[in-house]
Amino acid sequence: MQVRADAAIALSQEQRAELEKVVRSRRSAQAVAQRVRIVLMTADGIGPGAIGEQLGVSQPTIRKWRARYVEQGLPGLRSEPRPGRPRTLDDQRVADLLNQVLRTRPAKQTHWSVRSFAAEANISKDMAHRLFRAASIAPHRARSFKLSNDPAFVEKVRDITALYLNPPDHALVLCVDEKSQIQALERTQPVLPMGLGYLEGVTHDYVRHGTTTLFAALDVANGQVISRVRAQHRHQEFLDFLRQIDQQTPPQLDLHLIVDNYVTHKHAKVNSWLARHRRFHLHFTPTYSSWLNQVERWFALITARAIRRNSFTSVRQLKQQIDLFVQRYNADATPFRWVATADSILQKIERLAKRISATAH
Repeated sequence: MQVRADAAIALSQEQRAELEKVVRSRRSAQAVAQRVRIVLMTADGIGPGAIGEQLGVSQPTIRKWRARYVEQGLPGLRSEPRPGRPRTLDDQRVADLLNQVLRTRPAKQTHWSVRSFAAEANISKDMAHRLFRAASIAPHRARSFKLSNDPAFVEKVRDITALYLNPPDHALVLCVDEKSQIQALERTQPVLPMGLGYLEGVTHDYVRHGTTTLFAALDVANGQVISRVRAQHRHQEFLDFLRQIDQQTPPQLDLHLIVDNYVTHKHAKVNSWLARHRRFHLHFTPTYSSWLNQVERWFALITARAIRRNSFTSVRQLKQQIDLFVQRYNADATPFRWVATADSILQKIERLAKRISATAH
């Protein structure tokens, strides 16, 4: 059945309501909504010339979708045969290929590539690439992980997350750690500045001029950092840093320090000093769980913004750069926003543990 471009379409109240609902819905595809508007405008007596001008469509397009609605109703406006050749893989074949790539490995490699899987499955490289992309499979990538073996893991996670989400009154929460072995690396050739169309150039080789250690205490409330640069990171240096924290914080406030399990933090002389300074309270992260300590994120910032791509002729110059970064960072510091609850963390750990137990390793 063919419908003339200037033919009228009569709609019942139910049909009009159904079409108007499609136009109003945010879930409707724009193409489908435009086809419905053609039908509605035709039913309102608007001529094809005015429809084409308002909607920006051609006369053949108007004729096509008017006829499709007369013949098939609303489903005819939604369904349209896709161009190109039909599928060569049915759903079962796709499922089998996905199981193959997820559950097997190539004989002489650690992981599949697009080409190796295509050759093994007897499909084209492009087909293998589309399959990987559609299923969000990336065999060439891997993510590292390490589960804590701390018997008090749950208690420590709840303790630290409570400090972040519900800090105690009349107290400061400080994330404390040291970044050791920071190298003063001097590039063997000058850094080439960034320009239009090309990146900054940095030589891959360098001369070592020694190392230093950065002690840092991040205030989770305001994001500011107390820092100290020392040549070593023994218990003596850690005690000096604790004394600095004691001097630079209001004496009437308790101090809750989140630290890792480095042996320096548990030294006998450190414990003796803490026993005499009762406002200090140490909270230890579980083993292999440095991600719970927010100061690690700050260490990543200073590494990326002030150290990694720089060139230093001496350890002294490296220390000056670190002190300058801390000074400028504290001038407009903002705290990190911690949102993970203890329950959400434990649920993720549980899911990961189940995945590990389900493997064949």
